[in-house]
Amino acid sequence: MTTALTELTGVRYPLVQTGMGWVAGPRLVSATAEAGALGILASATMSAGQLRAAVREVAARTDRPFGVNLRADATDAAERVRIIIEEGVRVASFALAPSRELIARLTDAGVVVIPTVGARRHAEKVAAWGADAVVVQGAEGGGHTGEVATSVLLPQVVDAVDIPVVAAGGFHDGRGLVAALAFGAAGVAMGTRFLLTSDSTVPAAVKARYLAATVQDVTVTRAVDGLPHRMLRTDLVAALERSGRPAALLRAVRHAAAFRRQAGTGWARMVRDGLAMRRGTGLSWSQVLLAANTPMMLRAALVEGRTDAGVLASGQVAGVIDDLPSCAELVGRIMAEAAATLDRLGGTAGRG
Repeated sequence: MTTALTELTGVRYPLVQTGMGWVAGPRLVSATAEAGALGILASATMSAGQLRAAVREVAARTDRPFGVNLRADATDAAERVRIIIEEGVRVASFALAPSRELIARLTDAGVVVIPTVGARRHAEKVAAWGADAVVVQGAEGGGHTGEVATSVLLPQVVDAVDIPVVAAGGFHDGRGLVAALAFGAAGVAMGTRFLLTSDSTVPAAVKARYLAATVQDVTVTRAVDGLPHRMLRTDLVAALERSGRPAALLRAVRHAAAFRRQAGTGWARMVRDGLAMRRGTGLSWSQVLLAANTPMMLRAALVEGRTDAGVLASGQVAGVIDDLPSCAELVGRIMAEAAATLDRLGGTAGRG
């Protein structure tokens, strides 16, 4: 299937595996790339040295195009961009809007820039600054999310910008891909669906928690870091919601220290990152501090398997997923379903 996304990135199918922290490592990204989709390596939880090593590991596993997800507000963003350029990475994706200068540096080097946004005005801004495409995440998506459903947000953005738009939030099969294409998208991005594959390094017991979840078990809470965060409802989430702000701030201080040790980051660097985050997002200092909760609580569950001490970021689609295919099996199945759906719609139109 050829779309503006496949032509832009050089992948075979218009499917993107999103850059999920602690999940989208070399094994999952290379398996996705080998299956013909666009795998995105998550770098926010890596040091710059770890990022270079991870990029080289993916490149050793596959010769297919792949991408790296970056934090635009990181104080070492320029260094990470240099690594991407030097290592020949095809795509740079961003969870927050990158600056005009950062976009220019990447595009001048031939790197495709694809920010993720949750509002039409943000899509318009990055398009005007030279982004090559944009991922639009609706409220159904996992992790930090907005309030507007994909079915409403997606056509808004498609009508507002003249660059390829990739739909995210609520997608897991070929029918969803066809629906997104009908709205004008050039493909779909999926996180939870790729997390729930046999190529994902998430512990088996944690995957079982996701598979057992119903749609009603996926909730949005501000209890982790003060921002709307879609995840599985667990006993820990309920306890966090009861604990109040003082306890959350104390927990954030501990998590910031733990993350500093894990990533090999000094306190001065973390303060600079906090300042950059505050400028880029308009968060208060307490909200910036609370943000330290997110990476370590995700790591506890998604790496260590400790669902009693960690949280499980999740899209609503977790409630309708019931298997763990390989990336190759998943991509093949989605594309076969998409073809069958298009054939069925064509036959229906002909009979009408």
